[in-house]
Order: sequence, then C-alpha cells, then structure tokens
Amino acid sequence: MKKVPLRRCLGCYESKPKKELCRIVRKTDGEICVDKTGKINGRGAYICYNAECLEKAMKAKRLEKEFGAAISEEVYETLRRDMNS
Repeated sequence: MKKVPLRRCLGCYESKPKKELCRIVRKTDGEICVDKTGKINGRGAYICYNAECLEKAMKAKRLEKEFGAAISEEVYETLRRDMNS
C-alpha cells in the first residue's frame, strides 16, 4: 500500500492529504505563485480549499512568515478565486 503524503494547512494547522490542499510556491527566482499542478520547483506552503483557512492565514501573515517575503495581493486574489470555484 502506497503512503499518502500529508501536508499541514497554514490556516487550521490540520494535516491532510497533499491532494486536498492548495499549494503556494516560492520559486527559486523568488516569485510567489499558486501551483495548480503541484510540480513547480521551490518552497511550498499549503492551505485548505476553504475561505476561512485562507482568511486566518492572511490575518496572521502566515504565508509571509513561511516564505520570508511579501505576498502580493495578486496571489491572494488568485487564491480567493480558487476557493470559490
């Protein structure tokens, strides 16, 4: 039986299967974007597909802390759109 990779959501801090979470990645050039494929090289962080978790993570600036960089409003807008679809 294959082991399911677990990742922790930055909103609720629950560990869930990687496929159930949205991945945000800081690429090697420093650009931060939403990784829909889960294959982009770089440092990844995960958030549930849940608006509450996104709001918690935004309020506590957890993505900024995780990546050590400022997160553009564009990235948050993309995340919000993904949560609603």
